[in-house]
Amino acid sequence: MIAGVPWWVLAMIVLIFLCGYMAFKAMSAERKVEQQYIEEEGKIYMDRIEAERQLKAGQRQRLS
Repeated sequence: MIAGVPWWVLAMIVLIFLCGYMAFKAMSAERKVEQQYIEEEGKIYMDRIEAERQLKAGQRQRLS
């Protein structure tokens, strides 16, 4: 007993803080994975737009 507090209460407090830390760490990792996914999808979208621009530019040159 430390200062009149049972050891299991202190253990619970430590575990609560550990759980909070692990939740924060998992949330941070999830955010990073989400950001990578968004960047990959954005790149695919921008590549598609660029291909469409080149296709239109090629069509304009053939018509001219």
